[in-house]
Amino acid sequence: MHTKPHALTRTGAALALALAALGFTACTTTLPNQNATPAEQRAEINNAADSTLQRLYTAAPGSQELVDRAQGVLIFPEVISGGFIVGAEHGKGVLRVGGQNAGYYSTSAGSFGLQAGAQSRAIVILFMTQEALNDFRNSSGWTAGVDATVAVATVGANGRVDTSTIKEPVVAFALTNAGLMAGVSVEGSKIERIDL
Repeated sequence: MHTKPHALTRTGAALALALAALGFTACTTTLPNQNATPAEQRAEINNAADSTLQRLYTAAPGSQELVDRAQGVLIFPEVISGGFIVGAEHGKGVLRVGGQNAGYYSTSAGSFGLQAGAQSRAIVILFMTQEALNDFRNSSGWTAGVDATVAVATVGANGRVDTSTIKEPVVAFALTNAGLMAGVSVEGSKIERIDL
């Protein structure tokens, strides 16, 4: 009877060590950017955002027309997630309105489930209506799925963006190096404006 709590304590300690190690790994992935000046960080985000949009247009035919119709486009070129059982993700991005940079933002979220190692994905969020964009810009901290329902765009059988998601006021795309991610959710992602 007395060995079970001891074994659980050892298991808990091992899990804590694994979490700490993976958390450190995820943090070191983003450390080089922390030493950059604000101007360098803005330039890096802007260049990566341009590349992300080009990847999106290639991976999801029809997405460029959707982006062009959006009132605002929020681009997170690299959202890094890491952890084991309990995970966290973080990234920086830019909001573009009328093709112009309109502010810089950070996204963060926690998750629960079997996962290991650091992974990276790009997230593009489209505000299809002026009201949705205004609600986002006027918030002091906007959470996907709480402050607005976010429809994750999918590619239909014809290989083009599924137009049924276009009816939603907020639409998101998630990309990896392999292409568009299917069955992914951005709900729970907290987005806040940052000074850069």
